[in-house]
Amino acid sequence: MKSIAVIDYGMGNLHSVAKALEHVCPDTRVYVTNNAVKIEASDRVLLPGVGAIRDCMAEIKRLGVDQIVADQMGKKPMLGICVGMQALMQRSSENGGIDCLDQLSGNVSFFGDQSSVQEAHLKVPHMGWNQVQQRPHKLWDGIEDNSRFYFVHSYYVRTEARDLVAATCNYGLEFDVALARENLFAVQFHPEKSHSAGLKLLQNFLQWDGS
Repeated sequence: MKSIAVIDYGMGNLHSVAKALEHVCPDTRVYVTNNAVKIEASDRVLLPGVGAIRDCMAEIKRLGVDQIVADQMGKKPMLGICVGMQALMQRSSENGGIDCLDQLSGNVSFFGDQSSVQEAHLKVPHMGWNQVQQRPHKLWDGIEDNSRFYFVHSYYVRTEARDLVAATCNYGLEFDVALARENLFAVQFHPEKSHSAGLKLLQNFLQWDGS
């Protein structure tokens, strides 16, 4: 039986993610764990996250998840979700500026600082359903372009490394909502809360070999 490790560092809706994974692929064993041995033994890894990046990074470092992620990078399919995606970047402007895991090129910025967001009187956080514009990747198989996914975030990613971008979205400005490099795929939205499109993406991930 195939297995996936959902990394538990106390900062994600782990029950919801685990149940969604079990639903789309009942023949996959789902572990919610921060045990390095179990994560190493799993076929896939998921890095979730909600809340403030300062708290997330503090727990990631305290529990050694930074080293686990570095060790697993390049070995097997890995999916980052929401703050899990932001944690993979170089730095976030949240909480006065926080260094992240530096696994992907780019920084995390605050919607509220952008004049285009202010002038459009858009609420921050960006919360609710929004269309996602895809770029070719296997994880989009069976999902229509411009499908709507569920977002809850005040900070966003925009990378200069445009070859990493697997999808964008617009909320007063265009920002990057999916980044991909080799065996890694990371999304800003919550697929586990995004009904059929999100569940299909999770199913695609569980069937993806990372190539």
